[in-house]
Amino acid sequence: MTNIFLRELKANRKAIIIWSVCMFLLVVSGMSKYTAYSSSGTNNEVFNKMPHTMKAILGIGSFDVTTISGFFALMFLYIELTAAIHAALLGSGIIAKEERDKTAEFLMVKPVSRTTIVTSKLLAALVNVLILNLVALFSSIIMVSSYNKGSDISGEVTMFLLSMFIVQLIFMSLGALLSALMKNPKTSGSLATGIMLGGYVIYIITDLTDRLNALKVLSPFKYFSYEDIIKGKGLSSSAVILSILLVAVFFALTYFFYRRRDLKV
Repeated sequence: MTNIFLRELKANRKAIIIWSVCMFLLVVSGMSKYTAYSSSGTNNEVFNKMPHTMKAILGIGSFDVTTISGFFALMFLYIELTAAIHAALLGSGIIAKEERDKTAEFLMVKPVSRTTIVTSKLLAALVNVLILNLVALFSSIIMVSSYNKGSDISGEVTMFLLSMFIVQLIFMSLGALLSALMKNPKTSGSLATGIMLGGYVIYIITDLTDRLNALKVLSPFKYFSYEDIIKGKGLSSSAVILSILLVAVFFALTYFFYRRRDLKV
């Protein structure tokens, strides 16, 4: 189990370095724009005059982007979207790559069960997800602190990134499930990413109108309220429980289907 775990970490080493660098640059470039928004009230007036539809599409909501917390909430949506894409692709790819790379036979002849193989792969994926989240967390805290002239909001930033970690787990486990379930696991990454982007579209749609609030349960991006985090209310316990249940079900189904699939060697 340890050998497979280390093998997967090594195989994904270059990818996680690239994703981490991109995440760091995303945070740095995003926060560097804060000065332009906070230095003049004109920008805030422009946002206030925007139609509600345009605000929803941009993910602005009712945030005051001239404040450091409001601006970070605006930027966080794009950080979370990037991390979700990585998690979905990672979850599907780490399960499917043996069949994709024609190395399934080599792995299957080893004296380990399929359960052990899946566990090792998922643990390696979890480490990668955690690394990207920590890069985003520390980058955000450092950059926010460098631009913040008011009270410390490191606690709120940590809550934002904790919510992102939960969303990452949801999409990682979904990607793994699709890879174990589909007859052609090579397409699972595209499907997982498509579902993730569908969740983002639902996020936008439910911001446009209250009539479709029932759809929020279909979008992990809507599970945690950015406004509640800014106000110091933390994460919704019901959303955390729902997320844990989803991840547990997705992981359990991944084991179930992977043990029963005919691997293409």
